[in-house]
Amino acid sequence: MNNIVITPAIGMPANEIVLFLASLRKFYNGEVIFFVGKNDHQLKKNIKYYDSSYVEVNSHKNEIIIKRYKLVIDFLKSKNNIKNIFFCDSRDIYFQSDPFNYSYEGSINFFSEEANIEDCSINSQWMKRTLGKKTFEELRKKLILCCGTVMGEIHAFNNYANQMNTMSKKYPYQKRLKYLLTLRVDKEGKGCDQSYAAYLIYKNILKDYKIYSYSQGPVATVFHSSEYNFNGKNQLINSKGEPYIIVHQYDKRWNEFKDSVSSLKEKLGVN
Repeated sequence: MNNIVITPAIGMPANEIVLFLASLRKFYNGEVIFFVGKNDHQLKKNIKYYDSSYVEVNSHKNEIIIKRYKLVIDFLKSKNNIKNIFFCDSRDIYFQSDPFNYSYEGSINFFSEEANIEDCSINSQWMKRTLGKKTFEELRKKLILCCGTVMGEIHAFNNYANQMNTMSKKYPYQKRLKYLLTLRVDKEGKGCDQSYAAYLIYKNILKDYKIYSYSQGPVATVFHSSEYNFNGKNQLINSKGEPYIIVHQYDKRWNEFKDSVSSLKEKLGVN
């Protein structure tokens, strides 16, 4: 049985996946799949350069975050040899070790950010415009859970993806009027799947899951953090002094991460 990394990348500039792939390939040589658009020509070349694969899909770049659940469900139907899946973003992630070389406690594992839902205007809006104000009031003091880094055993992940796909149809993002009238995609809703995940987890609809904290877990989604500690190798470390396996959203804290990212790129030989 094999592991697999799956990530959407429709419409992304080709160079924005290079650090993701170069750092991942330093530790992991298994299957990596990107969901891309028909015209993402240079992106496909970069994917192939790092011995990875892609699937062409039909989706707007601002809708792929929601549509990725149906896409991954359909893709996995043809895969009968997968044990674990890491379902993630790619533009703003780099790896400090093998994402599968960790003793995860849940059948599916989530990684919290260092803020409550109510502390983030974006996450608050996503929940209000999908699940409504009543649900927001119930869950506002819960920690934000990032949907851009989800690790799970294949059976648990399939259940999660199906639940997320169902939620997206039942509680679609309520677009702003100008987008509703012009039948356009409202890009402000492209990350609203985090509201669905919060609901499924905090309402205990999902079973056998584990939430890892930002401070002590293996994954760092850094945007809401107020403190960043690096070891002598320029690796981001958690409160236990252990290097995080995955660093996410480093670009949103560029002043704090520019030195470590520059050092990493130099070691990997990428720009």
